[in-house]
Amino acid sequence: MSLFRSGPLIFFSGLFLSLSCLVAATPSLAREEPELPWTVHVYFENDLFTGTDRNYTNGVKISLISPDLADFVESGKLPEWSLAYISRLPFINDPDPDLKRKVEFSVGQNMYTPADISRSDLIVGDRPYAGWTYCATAFHARSREWMDTIELQLGMIGPNSYADETQKAVHDLRDLQRPNGWEHQLKNEPGLAAIYERKWQFAPFFSNGAFAMDAISHLGCSLGNVATYANTGFETRLGWNLPDDFGVSLIRPAGNTAFSVRQQQGGYLFAAVNSRAVLRDIFLDGNTFADSHSVGKKPLVADLAGGAALYFQQFKLTWTQVLRTKEFDGQPDNHSFGSLILSFFF
Repeated sequence: MSLFRSGPLIFFSGLFLSLSCLVAATPSLAREEPELPWTVHVYFENDLFTGTDRNYTNGVKISLISPDLADFVESGKLPEWSLAYISRLPFINDPDPDLKRKVEFSVGQNMYTPADISRSDLIVGDRPYAGWTYCATAFHARSREWMDTIELQLGMIGPNSYADETQKAVHDLRDLQRPNGWEHQLKNEPGLAAIYERKWQFAPFFSNGAFAMDAISHLGCSLGNVATYANTGFETRLGWNLPDDFGVSLIRPAGNTAFSVRQQQGGYLFAAVNSRAVLRDIFLDGNTFADSHSVGKKPLVADLAGGAALYFQQFKLTWTQVLRTKEFDGQPDNHSFGSLILSFFF
């Protein structure tokens, strides 16, 4: 393996190690300052839940979200040398005492394939094979009614994403059809996406004791060679002890709720929609600076989602079933996949 191909692997291994050290360094904070929890979200998305193996076929992501930064700085838990750097971060010095600010670190990998992975030839009418392995940093600020997110994603598309090796290893392990067309995947290209999104949380419009129904909406945009789009949508929730957060998140830029909070126990059902006006999608348009396989993308795409969330003390489990409308010309039907998220607080 050349140094060029091993470089991304070393980078992401180092990032995982850094996050692990950060997690290991903070358990005393969880015990002494329960009102300032760290949050971890572990995502798994796959269309195996619907019996298919195509399009957006797999996504994994791990996110670590800090306590409120201003309170965390004042708690005395951080080394003195770090305070000067943290004070320069966005949102920290905002004079509004009602604002809460958090920072999020994520690593993830998304995988895209055509419908017939048994073929080894280039399938001209179907979407390209593509992988996207990335790290992301996001800053969140919330008031009582809204949350702003600014996120920067940086990663690699193409063979150096190692999506090829990941899918083949999993399929071999589970004795599934081996994907034979990865030699036609998108070329290596560094990926960058800058994302902004605002979410609004509306007070429950129905309540009966601990039983209530509320709504959340969002509006945002992304700019970069990976994806350029504008998006909007909403979510409604019906359940017991609804959490004071910003709804269910999928693996998407700025999708994280960020301000999830610990609940003694509760749960809810939800329905959501996210629509996008797409100017660029590298996984359909092909490489930016090299010739590659591509298909004609649809300018408007929507995700229709529904599911359930259960939480008890420091754990939360969320299941979502998603229907995604057609993304490219010639796509025979809509695509469906499932999402499972385990969240815990410490």
